[in-house]
Amino acid sequence: MVRYAPCLLLFLCLNIFAQEQKTITAVRTSVTPKIDGILDDEIWNSLPAYGDFFMYEPGNEGTVDPEYRTEVKMAYDDKAVYIAAYMYHPEPDDMLRQYSQRDEVFVQADRFSVALNTYNDGINETHFFVTSAGTIGDALAVRNNFDFGYDVVFECKISEDENGWYAEYRIPYNALRFPETTVQDWSVNFYRRIVDKNETHTWNFIDNTQGSPSQYSGLVAGVENIDPPVRLTFFPFAQAGITDFDGTSEGNFSAGMDLKYGLSDSFTLDATLVPDFGQVAFDNVRLNLGPFEQTFAENRPFFTEGTELFNKGRLFFSRRIGSNPTGPLTENNETEVYSEFPSRVKLLNALKISGRTKGKLGIGFLNAITDKTLATVEDTITTLRREVVIEPLSNYNIFVLDQQFNNNSSVSVINTNVTRNGSFRDANVSALVFDVADKKNTFRFSGRGIFSNVYENGGFRSGFGSELDIFKIKGKFRYRVGHDFANRSYDINDLGLNFTNNYNNFVVGGSYQIFEPTETFNTYRIELTARHRRLYKPDVQTGNNFDLNTFFVKKSRFAFGGNLGFNTKNDDYFEPRVEGKFVTFSSNLGGRIWCSSDFRKKFAYDIGYGHRSWFGDPQVSNFVDFSPRYRFSDRLLVVLRTDLSFNSNQFGYVSNTDTDVFFGQRDITRIENSLTASFNFDPYKAIDLRFRNFWSTADYSDNVYFRLNEDGSRTEVPYDTTENDPNRNFNIWNLDLSFRWRFAPGSEASLLYRNQIFNLDQLATLDYTESLNNLFDQPQQNSISLRITYFIDYNNVVDLFNKDS
Repeated sequence: MVRYAPCLLLFLCLNIFAQEQKTITAVRTSVTPKIDGILDDEIWNSLPAYGDFFMYEPGNEGTVDPEYRTEVKMAYDDKAVYIAAYMYHPEPDDMLRQYSQRDEVFVQADRFSVALNTYNDGINETHFFVTSAGTIGDALAVRNNFDFGYDVVFECKISEDENGWYAEYRIPYNALRFPETTVQDWSVNFYRRIVDKNETHTWNFIDNTQGSPSQYSGLVAGVENIDPPVRLTFFPFAQAGITDFDGTSEGNFSAGMDLKYGLSDSFTLDATLVPDFGQVAFDNVRLNLGPFEQTFAENRPFFTEGTELFNKGRLFFSRRIGSNPTGPLTENNETEVYSEFPSRVKLLNALKISGRTKGKLGIGFLNAITDKTLATVEDTITTLRREVVIEPLSNYNIFVLDQQFNNNSSVSVINTNVTRNGSFRDANVSALVFDVADKKNTFRFSGRGIFSNVYENGGFRSGFGSELDIFKIKGKFRYRVGHDFANRSYDINDLGLNFTNNYNNFVVGGSYQIFEPTETFNTYRIELTARHRRLYKPDVQTGNNFDLNTFFVKKSRFAFGGNLGFNTKNDDYFEPRVEGKFVTFSSNLGGRIWCSSDFRKKFAYDIGYGHRSWFGDPQVSNFVDFSPRYRFSDRLLVVLRTDLSFNSNQFGYVSNTDTDVFFGQRDITRIENSLTASFNFDPYKAIDLRFRNFWSTADYSDNVYFRLNEDGSRTEVPYDTTENDPNRNFNIWNLDLSFRWRFAPGSEASLLYRNQIFNLDQLATLDYTESLNNLFDQPQQNSISLRITYFIDYNNVVDLFNKDS
């Protein structure tokens, strides 16, 4: 035993050392390095290098191969932070280096990233990425949740030689926020991902069994007496295009500007003036047969960039701003129909102010104004037309206070308000949100309490909702318990999103996960969750469900898994669309299995199959998804995806009268095909193709209809479909072909061709090919547009005028 004591002591010392917090000293420089990726500048030759990286993925065990060592250096002046990174590699020619565009950094290429925390709070980091192909990206990360909608202007270039590859950063202060203090208290970590080895190395050790990676950053010393320039940048844009629909062409031109102004070193004002979002990605519209609205992800840059504070408590659904009109204030006459009804409300302008104080108090304010929207109605007898207001001039705002503490916890207060001009509906929502962990990062307690108030039809309606969850967040075995509640008047939908209210639900779950590779697996996770659902009033059970989820990744990078879910008999109070009514669905069992191959190979795929059967009903569902991809070269990637879904003998809502609710037995078929292809000339220019075709039918041709009974059961009855034919044939086609060119930092030109076709009818018995032929008989919308955005830094303009003078 004695002879092993020195080895044991050495092991313990190494383990303790591995978890110490490192320090990197940033050196003030008077000579600015040339950002070209070639690290031969005087400043880099004079600075010490910091290395000794640790293993992070696939596990903490083991040491970094010296042939793959990484070193970093850090400098700064009154304008920016400069970082040099040396990534050594024994065979640089064998590195993967797939080309991609800005923020597309999780591709088949090695990458390096700087995770900078200018508040040293253990929670908020800004990540600056670069790949071995030269693609850059940035993201805000809160406890390892990445927001790539965050976009700032920074520079990074790479180079390569026989010893490895190198990266050179310039991160200007207008891309950062930090407290106004003489000596800065920053932290940083550096990540290096080596794709072919399936390894991630970090400069400061990260224990992947507990806590968040942001809590393991090293310290930055030496940054002091910064006198940053004015943080004022402009992004003027101009957009011109032409649209042709059914033989009618229309040209359009718009111009506007976004701006960012540093109110202080900690707080920034962002504004969009005369916005135009004409080139945002199309929405993945589907046939919606359910009782809830169809929602889509946000694609407008202003509402995706730097919104971390405003998303606290999940009370902000930005698509509410400038979305569909809320509807007319007064009913139209019986003989009037809408001849023109705008689908969108115009956004006039929007601004947001956000930042964090030295005391780690985050403050955020967002305000947006939308224009009055008019529709035209026509009297079918007199042919007279008149305009009606379907959305008044409206103001939306959010105010957030977020206090962070202990490097792992926060408490927030949020208020959202929507004020509409005139007698339209107004709303106000307030919430207290907390996310608190103990100092050892063993348990986390999170929750929110929400008070909603709606003013409508001359009166107020107040509601309350709450969530409480307790998590064990350390170790291989973890668990959670939770409770969700909402009363019958809870409503946050004017600026938020909730589909249901009047619930009193409970959840419990447990999981087992490994954090170090075994002989067979790099990682795996098994999770079991049980949920008990009830109404709040009346206090009745609506259902229970049990879910088993598995996830496995082999050392060969082949991944597979699945889920299995059992739902007990449940009473659905929303499908009938009538207050107090419910429909009972029988218990059912189903699941899905999937696998995913190694994406390092030129050809790879994802594939899945699912099935669900109902025990007391003839309903059966089958669904298949298949997504092959082929990387023709480092510049060209093509990804196909097909999703098939076949639901037979499903029961669904058809219509209701003053006394009865009617359901029908239907077969629902869905086929969705999509294709994405990208050819990258370099990290700055690319041609992108995005295509999607979604087809779905709801076929009631068996003519089996039911009246809903008071006890939730169904009685078969005859049903006249003359005035309300529930059969649906839905087909939509979207194609975007674009050329993007990032011709200067922060500046971009984009040329977009867009083709759209849509058809909705009652021909539910058509097959896919027949429906597609019908689709091509519909009017097509074709448009082409050019958008140019230019980045202007106020300080560069001042310097230019000073030179001229």
